Amino acid sequence: MSENKIYIAKLKKGGKVFEIDIDPFEAQNFKQGKTTVKNAIKAEKIFSDAKKGMLASAKDMESLFGTSDVMEVAEIILKEGEVPTTTEQRHAIVDEKRKRIVNIIHTNAVDPRTHTPHPVARIEAALEEGKFRMDDNKSAEDQVEDALHAIRPILAIKFETKEIAVKIPAEYAAKSYGVVKTLGKMLREEWLNDGSLAVVIEIPGGMEEEMHNKLNGLCHGNVETKILNTK
Repeated sequence: MSENKIYIAKLKKGGKVFEIDIDPFEAQNFKQGKTTVKNAIKAEKIFSDAKKGMLASAKDMESLFGTSDVMEVAEIILKEGEVPTTTEQRHAIVDEKRKRIVNIIHTNAVDPRTHTPHPVARIEAALEEGKFRMDDNKSAEDQVEDALHAIRPILAIKFETKEIAVKIPAEYAAKSYGVVKTLGKMLREEWLNDGSLAVVIEIPGGMEEEMHNKLNGLCHGNVETKILNTK
């Protein structure tokens, strides 16, 4: 269990090592802005070697951090240093990255034969069949191309954007405007004499169905759309 194991966050600075004894879960919460430094550390001490119980020199902290205040130095270590995670946390991080990769592909990529997105389950199965392996040291965004390389022998797939003309009747235009702006990149907009709204938006290829669902929900089906360009 993680509570029986010591987790030490460390930062090397100016040839010196500074360490703090942390709660790995609270430390990650701190890095995400969800808790305080006080909750993230188990002992309000800065060590030069935590396992041996050797405290860091206040003089060294003052010289290298500009302060010898334990909380201030601990905060810097948590933000800039090596912060260990539990096996459970690492698995959760990998799962989250994988879901992010799948979502990016589902949102942006389509089957070039039908110009429709592949279902999430199909993308996940293709990643498994293609033996795609996550790199713990890379972000999800930096691994999308590797994921596509793994699944292209299995799925016909390409990234695509669509320019879509949308016309919203006057009775729904005002309340729909803010939502329309969130759907994609607004290329053109025009308020017509009858109060209706005409726009051209650019969206990732995989978002067309979601766009239609949102607009039809807002306008009770009274919305006109037309694909102007696919690239």
